[in-house]
Amino acid sequence: MSTSQTAERAAEQVAAPATATAARATGPSFWTTRRRDVLTGYLFILPQLAGVAVFVLLPVGMAIWYSLNDWNVFTGTQTFVGSENYAALADDPQLPKVLLATVIFSGGVVVVNITLGLLIAVLLNRKFRGVTVFRLLFFSPVVVSVVAWTLVWGFLLQDNGGINGLLDTVGIDGPNWLQRGDTAMASVILTQVVRSVGVNVVLFLAALQGVPRELHEAARIDGANSRSVFTRITLPLISPTVLLTVIVTVVGALQSFAQIAVLTGGGPELSTTVLVYYVFQQAFEFNDIGYGSTLALMLLSFVMLLTLLQWQLRRKWVFYED
Repeated sequence: MSTSQTAERAAEQVAAPATATAARATGPSFWTTRRRDVLTGYLFILPQLAGVAVFVLLPVGMAIWYSLNDWNVFTGTQTFVGSENYAALADDPQLPKVLLATVIFSGGVVVVNITLGLLIAVLLNRKFRGVTVFRLLFFSPVVVSVVAWTLVWGFLLQDNGGINGLLDTVGIDGPNWLQRGDTAMASVILTQVVRSVGVNVVLFLAALQGVPRELHEAARIDGANSRSVFTRITLPLISPTVLLTVIVTVVGALQSFAQIAVLTGGGPELSTTVLVYYVFQQAFEFNDIGYGSTLALMLLSFVMLLTLLQWQLRRKWVFYED
């Protein structure tokens, strides 16, 4: 080994301890790959988090505060009343009728919407001439303005409207649909279903087209009829979509306001006054912001509980492929 190589090796041996000591002094870098990835993820979801904070958490917090106060909107003064607004729920003679109307309306919308949407999707999943036109017709009401759609149906459902005119041509004397309790509720349910069923049809149709045809063919070879094929193969495979549509439809039904406000105004005799419309009446027609906020929190609790219940029930009737 030459003299120069020996000198270089000696210099490296001397410098190595100094380099190790410096590395131990500085420690590992703070911005590790994992921390950079976490920061990048938070930056991507920051706009969504900001939207949730501003448009969800902040309004809920304000509703909780308003429910604890008696707010006079004319004088702009607030008086802390504690739980008085919550105690007023038990003393409200109209609340049981409102809750009953809410159950009837929401239950009717969900049952009819899901059933009709699935039936239409099954029919449109077949190949026949003009199927694209029918798909467009069923989905087109979804993109129409809610108020415009409801106004048109309001004219059709009048005593001398288009529906009674059609019934009169076959010798049937139609009722005043919006002025009787039983027909008024049926009318608002029908209006809501016809407008919103297109969304569920699209979701069901997408799920049905994702079911492997080989499974249907194998079941028919084994002798299964159409009913068995649908209940034992098709329905379990699209059950995640059914869960999604049920949750969305329930939440949408509990939030339906424009149809009630435009068609019936909650009447006759509270027969169509659902909880969300009752919140509007108490807060903005009767200027009882505190009690209206309490009712709004009740509605929020119902939505959360029903969604949680449906999510828990998925373990029993929703099939997920591995």
